[in-house]
Amino acid sequence: MSFWNTSDNSNAQQTGGAFETGGGDMEPIPAGTQVVAAIEEAKWDGYEGNDYISLKWRVLDGEFKKRVIYHKLYVRGDKRDEGDSEKFKRKADKGKRMLAAIATNAGGGLLQVEEEPKDHHLMQHLLNKPMVLMLQVWELEINGEERKGNWVSAVAPKNGAQPTAAKPKPAPAEAPVEGDGDLPF
Repeated sequence: MSFWNTSDNSNAQQTGGAFETGGGDMEPIPAGTQVVAAIEEAKWDGYEGNDYISLKWRVLDGEFKKRVIYHKLYVRGDKRDEGDSEKFKRKADKGKRMLAAIATNAGGGLLQVEEEPKDHHLMQHLLNKPMVLMLQVWELEINGEERKGNWVSAVAPKNGAQPTAAKPKPAPAEAPVEGDGDLPF
């Protein structure tokens, strides 16, 4: 049996070079909607000179189950704001606070990484940890076409707490002693 045979006993190679999956544009989840979601991918990414942490969230239940929300955290600031150093710093600080809130809801392991986290840190500490997201809708005109999507405006623990804007976490009273605590595996 060939890999290209399909379940109806036809051959997928017989497309003639054209195929359409159907479907179409999906409307964004309405603004102000809360969903339970988990990160299924976390990595550094970039576009037009900006580096950011890219998170791919998957909605776990409810009306919007299986929907995906992409989330960019500009923890290094946004180069489009470099002319306004205060705005540049605020965007980086906001990104770090959101990442810290997500990390807290994911068990806190990422918060123990002192240096800038690498992809493997993000994947190790953030994946598959359910939490509540508050979603909003963005709208842009791209090449004359109106586009819409969702963005994450707040996160909260899954235990029923209401999402609020991420706040800075107070510094610990004592620095942890190396070797104390559970092993990281």
